[in-house]
Amino acid sequence: MLLKDEPDIAAGSVGAAADEGVTTAREAASVADANFDSYARDALGTGLVRGAATTLQVNITKRCNLACHHCHVESGPKRSEAVSEKIANRVLELLERNPSLEVLDLTGGAPELSGQFRRLVTGARALGRRVIDRCNLTILYEPGQEDTAAFLAENRVDVVASLPCYTAENVEAQRGRGVFDKSIEGLRWLVELGYGDPGGDLVLDLVYNPGGAFLPPAQAELEATYRDRLAGNFGIRFNRLLTITNMPIKRFAHDLEREGRHGEYMSLLVNHFNPDTVAGLMCRETISVGHDGQLYDCDFNQQLELGMTGPASSIFDFHDAAALTGQRVATAAHCFGCTAGAGSSCGGALD
Repeated sequence: MLLKDEPDIAAGSVGAAADEGVTTAREAASVADANFDSYARDALGTGLVRGAATTLQVNITKRCNLACHHCHVESGPKRSEAVSEKIANRVLELLERNPSLEVLDLTGGAPELSGQFRRLVTGARALGRRVIDRCNLTILYEPGQEDTAAFLAENRVDVVASLPCYTAENVEAQRGRGVFDKSIEGLRWLVELGYGDPGGDLVLDLVYNPGGAFLPPAQAELEATYRDRLAGNFGIRFNRLLTITNMPIKRFAHDLEREGRHGEYMSLLVNHFNPDTVAGLMCRETISVGHDGQLYDCDFNQQLELGMTGPASSIFDFHDAAALTGQRVATAAHCFGCTAGAGSSCGGALD
């Protein structure tokens, strides 16, 4: 179910909502005909192509202890897909062969539930790579995960933690009952281990995504509010807040369709296309790898099974990251989600 309101965030503070979308038949037709490639070409002067790849992002499992309404992976406790030892070995081999791949970004599902998670972390850190764990925080309290927080700190893993609001009501409407309290306790645990200290090397970033069919508010302003609320109410510090737009795919798209708002939301995204965001799109510098080793330009394309346009289709066909430079990025209508307003990426706003 899509949230209709978010106190202190959505009420009067977001820049655009779905009801600002299509208002005439002419506008509806123009949105239906919108071609992302042509928008990107107008913005760049050339087609959307890959730049130098710096990040290897691997979806290492679709299993998760939560089943969030906005999840574009459609993860949940009953999903079983996960990387094999063979694929994990290949990931580490590619990192060793390609020093330009500076970051290993582990996502899911809850990546900590993968049997290959710790091996990938320690292997990548041994190669001198920065490692990111995209953590839902509640996973730290699951059976078998009792030492996960300490493991992350010991290996100097950057934690990107989901916290779609600083109030229990909005977090639990998206993610389920009891999630807010566990998330806060998880954050306190990480802070006690040294995370979020601006002078330290244990990075803790938080992720906000809207609770409905609207764009995120200004990232810097919302970050200031998060800092004030989390420090004042819970004694929590963090490094950055990343605002991410809900993508019109999978669970969120299904919710939009059930409520008859999919067209409105797409019009919102298209009508708020920001050409200044295109050059910084994550698909230009990220290589996305599925649990089965297939290659994609981004995690959203991965969930739609929209593969790369070049000859390499899996990590076993792929050897040199530099060979992907200049390759056309595969796009579709959902890509407008990354270019609307201030833009959106796994690293937050783009403009």
